[in-house]
Amino acid sequence: MTDGEEGKRPPHAANKKPGKAMALPMKADFQNVQLDLFQRFLCNTELEHDQLSNTFDLWDSVPRYSVSRQAMTKQRTEKGFLELLKIDFNYKRMFLKAIIQPARIEERDGTTQDYYPSANEELVEDALRKIATVQNNGYFDRQNYRSGVVFTLHMLRQELKKRGHTRSYQQIVLSLNILSGSVIELCAADGNNCEAFTRSAYFPSLTAVSRKKLIDDPHAKWVVQFHPLVTQSIDALTYRQFNYHQMMSHSTQLARWLHKQLSLKFTFASLVTPFEIRYSTIKRDSALLENYNPERKAVTALDNAWEELKAQKVLLAVKKQVVTGLRGKIDDVVYTLTPSPDFVAQMKAANKRQSLAVEKPPDSVGNSATAKRW
Repeated sequence: MTDGEEGKRPPHAANKKPGKAMALPMKADFQNVQLDLFQRFLCNTELEHDQLSNTFDLWDSVPRYSVSRQAMTKQRTEKGFLELLKIDFNYKRMFLKAIIQPARIEERDGTTQDYYPSANEELVEDALRKIATVQNNGYFDRQNYRSGVVFTLHMLRQELKKRGHTRSYQQIVLSLNILSGSVIELCAADGNNCEAFTRSAYFPSLTAVSRKKLIDDPHAKWVVQFHPLVTQSIDALTYRQFNYHQMMSHSTQLARWLHKQLSLKFTFASLVTPFEIRYSTIKRDSALLENYNPERKAVTALDNAWEELKAQKVLLAVKKQVVTGLRGKIDDVVYTLTPSPDFVAQMKAANKRQSLAVEKPPDSVGNSATAKRW
């Protein structure tokens, strides 16, 4: 935004989807207390600050990226269509259902194909959330109750590359279109009934400042609006800082999911207080283990993910107890996790940061890049 734009909302920018244009954020939306709290992290060095981001309790507990591109290819009809995707999961002992409507994308040859958001889109969302923690990139607009990020394709591509996930500009634009075109409904599951409580696109708005330069100019400005649950979390201070760089470095989507869930749920981590979790819980709530056959292959994939978390010094030890039924069939597996000293320190910092944000909000804004300044 330029100085001349302060105090007034600019006209609508060109948007990738007709009828979905939004007013660009005002300068005040980039400078407010809620945003400043979101962009501050409790850490000791600039390097540590660069490795941190935020994870959101409910939103990041929704299994919204569970279908691979390969699985989609098998599920599409001859015309390229996909059905509504329905996934049951549990959040804090509540039985919920996610209903995902795929995005319909026009390909370069003029044909159309449906896409569910998958691992590629998850990486893009995580990278954009990290970019939003940098001053003058993220915004929080209380008046219209929205939050999001201003970025360029070059900026987003560099962030993904920095974290080990290089993507082409074309791949990034496809992911952005999938995220803005896919709709997710969350509801409380009660037998055959479903009481909806939120329905929105993953990115309710995707706006580009100049339609002409989207393909030719990777430095053209884009504006994304985050899902309403992210906005709600920023407003209510229910997000938690976590080691985003470490999470992004994991080689599998399952390991990344486990890292986020531990960051949200293992808040009491200590070397003498282990964390117990079951294979059946992970299978239900991640929806990432559904396509393994036989069941032992899914357990092996989970075992490998735990080993990766140990190698990355998230966990110190993993104790495994297999529960078998008739003829040696696996009924469940109980995992007892011991955190690493590094992870314990990260959880303590996240707990302290959250308590400070609630108890002692800053007197001013604009110092988000300064470590341990409250």
